[in-house]
Amino acid sequence: MAQAIPDRPFTVAFWDGTVLQSTSDGPRFSVRSPRALAQALSAPGELGIGRAYVSGTLDVDDMDAAVEIVRGWQPPSFDAKTKARLALAAVRAAGLTPPGRRPAAELVPEGRHYSLRSDSRSVRHHYDLPPEFFALFLDESMTYSCAIFSRGATTLEEAQEAKLELVCTKLGLKPGERVLDVGCGWGSFALHAAQRHGVSVVGITLSAPQAETARRRAAEAGLADKIEIRVQDWRDLHGEKFDAIASIGMVEHVGEEHIDDYAVRLRDLLAPAARLLNHGIARLTLGDPRGGPFTQRYVFPDGAPLPLSRMTLAFERANMTIDHVEGFAPDYAETLRHWYTRFDEHRDEATRLAGSERVRVWRLYLRAARWGFLHDFTSVYQVRARPSAG
Repeated sequence: MAQAIPDRPFTVAFWDGTVLQSTSDGPRFSVRSPRALAQALSAPGELGIGRAYVSGTLDVDDMDAAVEIVRGWQPPSFDAKTKARLALAAVRAAGLTPPGRRPAAELVPEGRHYSLRSDSRSVRHHYDLPPEFFALFLDESMTYSCAIFSRGATTLEEAQEAKLELVCTKLGLKPGERVLDVGCGWGSFALHAAQRHGVSVVGITLSAPQAETARRRAAEAGLADKIEIRVQDWRDLHGEKFDAIASIGMVEHVGEEHIDDYAVRLRDLLAPAARLLNHGIARLTLGDPRGGPFTQRYVFPDGAPLPLSRMTLAFERANMTIDHVEGFAPDYAETLRHWYTRFDEHRDEATRLAGSERVRVWRLYLRAARWGFLHDFTSVYQVRARPSAG
């Protein structure tokens, strides 16, 4: 292996004491048992390595450096003979060790992407954890989307408040208006908009535990009469009108198959002279917008950030006029840094609440997501639109 990979910015230590030493500084990967190789061989590529990491048979001493290696390092090109030799060596090392069961944190795809059943299952997989788990790394408002640091905020709490207020300002909310919050999470935007701007808010989510928490928070804030939280899919909204719609961190889960329907549905819910603010992650590179196998099974099943151009096209096709677009990639990178720093500080409590597998998933996912915003793989945009006059 050392000859096949002459330049190695990493060290690999095997369970039998064998060490493939780095040729420069870099993270140390620990292959703890032959099962790690069996897992990698049973699903070559990202998924097999991900299973080994989540199950604990593969570990690394520096997660940030490991993400840089996995995302940025270009391995040498192997000819067919070298590939066969490396594969044979791995098989011999693994012996007859079976890969074992899939980690419990892995969600195996079922049915059609972006169907009502699939979307509900995907949301439950990611969000149906104790809210205390998310509170370990989110700010006090429990806002699980990009914070805005570029307006002068220095803490995560200040930055999330700045983002919530920015959405309200861009929507021009006025007391007494009726607002729809698509993908309301634990109610952070609904609470902010109702409390600070005197509007009534209908929030929808597919996660029953999220809805329960959002309702409780509204009641504790004395806003139960202004905030209605529903467990509802956007496709089930009919015959209602809203003065403003905020969709924050939702469009990433709609998919290419339904983005036009999504835009039309939101357009039909807008009253005359109403406004829409769509805040979502966009993919900056060409290719399949869906995440890789690890993301699809462990983090956001059915997650598919579309290009900004595709999202704006959908709103234009829905007979809407776009009057403002703003990007916040550096802000999301900084948000994720705050999140994973807080998460690591509460790692033991996170393990108690969600188990070691989930903790491994979150530690990797938060850092990999940040890499995307730092290296022009993804960005996040706020797009404001209104119904066209014609």
